[in-house]
Amino acid sequence: MCRYRLTPTPEQEKVLREHCAHARYVWNLAVEQYSWWRPGRSSAPGYCAQAAQLTEARAAHGWLAAGSQMVQQQALRDFAQAMTNYFAGTHRQPTWRKEGRDEGFRIVAVKPGHIRRLSRKTGQAWIPKVGWVRFRWSRAVPAAKSYRVTCDRAGRWHIAFTAIPEPVPGPGTGEAVGIDRGVIVSAALSTGELLHCPGLRPAEWARLRRLQRKLARARKGSNRRARVKTAIAEHADVNAAKNTAAGHAVAARGRSPLGGRMNREPQPLPLSA
Repeated sequence: MCRYRLTPTPEQEKVLREHCAHARYVWNLAVEQYSWWRPGRSSAPGYCAQAAQLTEARAAHGWLAAGSQMVQQQALRDFAQAMTNYFAGTHRQPTWRKEGRDEGFRIVAVKPGHIRRLSRKTGQAWIPKVGWVRFRWSRAVPAAKSYRVTCDRAGRWHIAFTAIPEPVPGPGTGEAVGIDRGVIVSAALSTGELLHCPGLRPAEWARLRRLQRKLARARKGSNRRARVKTAIAEHADVNAAKNTAAGHAVAARGRSPLGGRMNREPQPLPLSA
């Protein structure tokens, strides 16, 4: 995630703070709903039920309807993802957001035209209900799938871009496979196809190498079984042992420097006169 300094105008800053307030309000409502849940009661409402409740709330309250529906719905999606991470044991339980401390919202479904460059050190990002907001183009801006707008306690605004995962070629097909964090696709089973894939954590790298070693051993065994004479269904090693025990030579892989086969059938010793 790449972070840049946002420089909104006073009018734009007012709308940005309203977006932050709406996202914080929706998030806190979701936290309150889950705080009433106890074992034995019916499950707390999920994202779909909360989205329907948000539609009713926007129809009943004009100040909420004046804000961006995308920002408010995304706050519910972020909360649902936070609860999923909590139940999975990877994150803490979501808590209340406070004014002045937790100021921010997220924009998704970003299109290429939503970010554009004005000069060497200035760019613009499109934000619903706000319009084009300038930011400092301090370094290369990646192709983003979403971006988050935040305000720190000093009143400085920032925008953070979430880069789109780079596609990598699939195993032997030439197709592009997207790699997200925490996900090992089936293409990882190919030997060495994804060794240089960016975005994998150390634990995922280790898992990838283990899978590749297991697959290499399995392929070695299948190749040995494939090198069997026609109409013989035995393993190649078993068949070779039987041939050796019967006195039949195994075809040599090369020839000796003096010519002739390196492996040949055993010859009887000549009788001494």
